[in-house]
Amino acid sequence: MNSEVEWAKRLLEGDASAFTPFVESFQSKIFQYTWMMCGQREDAEEVAQDTLLKVFESFDQLREPEHVKAWVFRIARNYCLMKRRRSVFAPERELSLDELRPGADSPGLAASERVPDKREQPEQRLLRAELNQELETALQELPANYRSVLLLRDVEGLSTAEAAEVLELSEDVTKQRLHRGRLALRKRLAGYLTPAGKVSE
Repeated sequence: MNSEVEWAKRLLEGDASAFTPFVESFQSKIFQYTWMMCGQREDAEEVAQDTLLKVFESFDQLREPEHVKAWVFRIARNYCLMKRRRSVFAPERELSLDELRPGADSPGLAASERVPDKREQPEQRLLRAELNQELETALQELPANYRSVLLLRDVEGLSTAEAAEVLELSEDVTKQRLHRGRLALRKRLAGYLTPAGKVSE
């Protein structure tokens, strides 16, 4: 059984000892999501804290512990949206999809390919770290509706159905946004990659 689901079930049964492992299993994931969605550490930390507080205030409302991850990220998304509307750090404008739309043959890298190869040499690890930084920057420049679905699907590993539930969208719209977001990300990274799709040396 997924450990997050196990902790959720134990909390619903009144097992207080499950509190700490539950928090530990979600804390870094929530912060990574809020950081990429909010774009500023101050906002991200506040949203992550508010999310965890809301999770425990509302835990008795969790009807399906098997879907606890989607439930938690739906709460995080709502707090991100509220924070973004009133944040002093909110950008004056976001890049539109048209500005990011790639050509048919643009090289690129999916967000799911971020896991480093332990066999890499130091210079390869450095190049990968630089590429990961470029990827993080590229994600933050995407319109929020595309960035959110990419984070949920490619970074957090939610299914299309779960991501759709979090975003309150149909699965078809979620798939469409995921596809367009990945294409936009490929265009944004194209300048950092060689025509062969590999990091220049």
